[in-house]
Amino acid sequence: MQIKLSAVIITYNEEKNIERCIASLKDVADEIVVVDSFSTDSTKKICDKHAVKFVEHVFEGHIQQKNWAISQATYHYVLSLDADEALSEELRQSILKVKKHWEGEGYSFNRMTNYCGKWIKHGHWYPDIKLRLWDSSKGEWGGKNPHDTFLLKSGNKGQHIKGDLLHYSYYTIEEHWRQAEKFSNIAAKAYHEAGKKSSWFKIIFSPISRFVSSYLLHRGFLDGKYGWVIARITYWETKQKYKLLKSYTS
Repeated sequence: MQIKLSAVIITYNEEKNIERCIASLKDVADEIVVVDSFSTDSTKKICDKHAVKFVEHVFEGHIQQKNWAISQATYHYVLSLDADEALSEELRQSILKVKKHWEGEGYSFNRMTNYCGKWIKHGHWYPDIKLRLWDSSKGEWGGKNPHDTFLLKSGNKGQHIKGDLLHYSYYTIEEHWRQAEKFSNIAAKAYHEAGKKSSWFKIIFSPISRFVSSYLLHRGFLDGKYGWVIARITYWETKQKYKLLKSYTS
């Protein structure tokens, strides 16, 4: 028997991305739920055009918002996307097959990121496996803000399916720098609240380790100029996170 599937998306000022995301879900999802944090742009207007279920809710963190969003879904089989993501055609077909023959608790797939107009195929950004299709009774969102991840309950296993989740991340390098600053602040706060500590060793060597892993070991250099830019910003964001974390206890 074919399952019914709810696609769930959280948004805030996503007028550049949301229509592409919704369009990719047509004929795949039986319901599209958008949980919005009171956008001030045209996000709601665009969603209303496509007759999705649009709900507004105060943003308390990525993990908290995504877990609350699941509660708004009609069906317990859930496909979770960010507004700047869309299904590739191959992934659409894979999900349609899964809907006809659901066999597991969750399904993962690769995510490929578009950075300033170029698809990034190396470094830590690809294949960037994401578990985004699951039976919502089998797990919940966890991790540390802003880097959320869906965690299946002990004993439940995920399967991997073909096709890429297309991630339209940053349109400019300046956008990436601004997001890195924002994310380093959020991560430092989350680490502090979890009781984690920083040190000069972490401030100096963690960014270097992250850079070497991304740019050399995972061959980010094969992505040319943008591979270098991504590794450099990742270095800075990691360093800034641990510097901010240390300032909480200094």
